[in-house]
Amino acid sequence: MGKVLQSRHLSVWGRALIIIFLIAIWSGPASAHVVVKELSKMSGGEAALVYLGLGYRHILPLGFDHILFILSLFLLSPKIKPLLTQATAFTVAHSITLGLAMYGVITPPVKIVEPLIAVSILFVALENIFSPKLKASRIGVVFLFGLIHGLGFASVLSTLGLPKTSYLFSLIMFNIGVELGQLTIIVAAYFLLAKWFGKKPNYRKFVVMPLSAIIVVIAGFWTIQRIFF
Repeated sequence: MGKVLQSRHLSVWGRALIIIFLIAIWSGPASAHVVVKELSKMSGGEAALVYLGLGYRHILPLGFDHILFILSLFLLSPKIKPLLTQATAFTVAHSITLGLAMYGVITPPVKIVEPLIAVSILFVALENIFSPKLKASRIGVVFLFGLIHGLGFASVLSTLGLPKTSYLFSLIMFNIGVELGQLTIIVAAYFLLAKWFGKKPNYRKFVVMPLSAIIVVIAGFWTIQRIFF
């Protein structure tokens, strides 16, 4: 009975995320510069959907580095509880630095933030390879890297722009869009990987190791590229 209810619950989440994805894709202009100019013509609900969509699209399909980071977190332990704990730590952390950066409290240079984001992906993927089990220290690591990713989100949002008349509201909606994008990745990874292979004895050998190795190569390339080029 419990498994049936869990399956139904996940099915509902899957349908909900498909709806969110469609709303995000067709929720308005791809550039917030257009939004800032036309916000006065929009209702509060329309503006909310636009910034929700901008946040979502920054993750899916545009944020390949953030996608790989979330996937790396997922691979080592695809169980719901540890995954939600890591996702919560990441969300709290990047929300803090996103808010601080957008209000000008901190202004780290992009040339430092972008390589650090690549390093964060590289670190987590390597940990997946060399650590057969999830360590308690992973939460602290995820929180630290979440702070860095929040600065990356802020860099993008600063470039796009926010309307002065509804600055906080638009910032919150953008952040919610980011969270929904991340949640979509987690749910998709569950249905594509964990549901079918998560409990298999060779899950680590045939899923975690090869996928993490691919991510290591990509993140390593990004790290070198963002530091030296």
